[in-house]
Amino acid sequence: MVASTSLKYAKTAEGYVFQLAGTASSELLLVAQSGEISTVDIEKQTFQTSFQPIAGLLGIIHLYSNYYIVLAQSASNAGTIYGDKTIYKPDEDDTKYTEILKSHLDNATLFFSYTYDLTKSFGNQPTYSSLGFDNEFMWNYFISASLIELSKSTPFVSNFVLPVIYGYAKFTKTTINTKPVTFGLITRRSRHRAGTRYFRRGINKDGYVANFNETEQFLVAHTVEADQVYTYFQIRGSVPVFWAEMNNLMYKPKLLLGTSDYLPARIHFDKCISKYGTNYLVNLVNQSGYEKPIKLAYESAVNALNDSNVKYTYFDFHHECRKMRWDRVKLLVDHLTKLGLSQKDYSLFSVGKEFVAEKVQGHVVRTNCMDCLDRTNVVQSMLARWFLQQQLIDAGIIDGVVDWKDLDPAFNLVFQAVWADNADYVSNAYSGTGALKTDYTRTGKRTNKGALNDLVNSITRYIKNNYLDGARQDGYDLFLGNVIPYELTTSPFKDSRPALYQAVPYFFTVGVFIILATFIWPKGSLTDFKNLSFLTAMTLWSGFSLCFMIKNGIQFVNWPTLEKLDFLNQKEICKDGKVDGYLYAKASDYNKFNEHDKKQ
Repeated sequence: MVASTSLKYAKTAEGYVFQLAGTASSELLLVAQSGEISTVDIEKQTFQTSFQPIAGLLGIIHLYSNYYIVLAQSASNAGTIYGDKTIYKPDEDDTKYTEILKSHLDNATLFFSYTYDLTKSFGNQPTYSSLGFDNEFMWNYFISASLIELSKSTPFVSNFVLPVIYGYAKFTKTTINTKPVTFGLITRRSRHRAGTRYFRRGINKDGYVANFNETEQFLVAHTVEADQVYTYFQIRGSVPVFWAEMNNLMYKPKLLLGTSDYLPARIHFDKCISKYGTNYLVNLVNQSGYEKPIKLAYESAVNALNDSNVKYTYFDFHHECRKMRWDRVKLLVDHLTKLGLSQKDYSLFSVGKEFVAEKVQGHVVRTNCMDCLDRTNVVQSMLARWFLQQQLIDAGIIDGVVDWKDLDPAFNLVFQAVWADNADYVSNAYSGTGALKTDYTRTGKRTNKGALNDLVNSITRYIKNNYLDGARQDGYDLFLGNVIPYELTTSPFKDSRPALYQAVPYFFTVGVFIILATFIWPKGSLTDFKNLSFLTAMTLWSGFSLCFMIKNGIQFVNWPTLEKLDFLNQKEICKDGKVDGYLYAKASDYNKFNEHDKKQ
């Protein structure tokens, strides 16, 4: 926990008031019961509680009939970049949200700083103001909208706008080759097209892709005159075409391809080129089997763009790194350097009495696999390691004769731990579990324990993605403002499937329970005709129920209820001329494209 706090709040007759901590100012921010915000004088308030310290005000959200204030009750220190630029992570949020919003906040890995804008890169910090955030990565942008709007006319209110990112941040003061340094990472998750693994894939019409994250690696070399800050940027994001995987209770969902409209891809890459420079695209999806259609669709999009600032390379991760030879990822560097990637293209800033940009990175490597998680993590950490070698040489910390990981094994453990933790944070946000293959990221080698952990995570992902992620996706959509509850005319939580579909899971559960109970507490011998007949009947009952669920798997997935999925529709089921309910069906503009389907 941190000893200092950002704000104090108290309840008054009009609502809740907030005061900047450590100030004697009489001016307060008032959030009225109606949701309106204003500034008031402390002398004119009738207090119903005393002031309580909090870490920050995240924003205000209007649900169905009431307004709710979202607070960061407390925070822990995630490290210091340089000087007093400290980052905090909210531990628990004492809110009055509904259960679905509270679940989202409790599970989100949120970070903020009172003095450093985490939504922007290090090079853009000199232009920082309380309203200078990058709203793509400000996770609480929607719930802060009223504060932001009022701050335009009332600058005092800008003190209460606290940009928060969803992702990862960690900074460690250590040494490399006996030289004092600070090493760290910041990963920012885009709030656009955000969500869970199978409910957010591909691109939307506005050019935003699923699971888009930018990761900034820091090396701060401390000197008497100034700190030399070396950074390196990478991004990851879903394949920028219209595609989806439609859950159906099978381990491999049905792969769907949407329309071949490349305008959104053009918009996406125009944004990336404008912000990062030349884009080196690293595609890691398999070139055969289930993933092949995605590889071909991506290459078609890149060819259609025909842009010299978009340089594409394919790396067959599973083939090149078969038999757990993941060190062979280094072969990818050869492909990228042939395309023009330079090891010296990173950013360098001198931070002393003045902030000086010595050089600014002019490219970005955009890596993806199917999920942009496990294979992507391995490649990104490898590239980060490669650029760090050159930065250490240029900083005079090593001479380059020996690779830094061999020269300083202790720092190598720090590097591996930070990148493995980053992998787990990004993976948990998207898939619901930690990343796969992190034993390699943490130790540099594949282990049997790591393989077993991957198996457990894969099974957990299956369960969560099919049976639990609907509510998790609703949490994203609610918090980010993709759906406005008070605008809904009917309850979105009503199960509208026909009665049979609602009842079958209960049939199966009851049948299995009775079978188990009969074995555990049999009346007489199990071989008695009565018991055998009863067990046979219950087995058939449960078997037919299970077959029905498998055959109609799409109807038993835990789908999101708040915002419509672009690849999924509901069709009416009529009985006796009346609507008996609705069943889920594939959207007409998405085509089934599974490797085992004979139609491709």
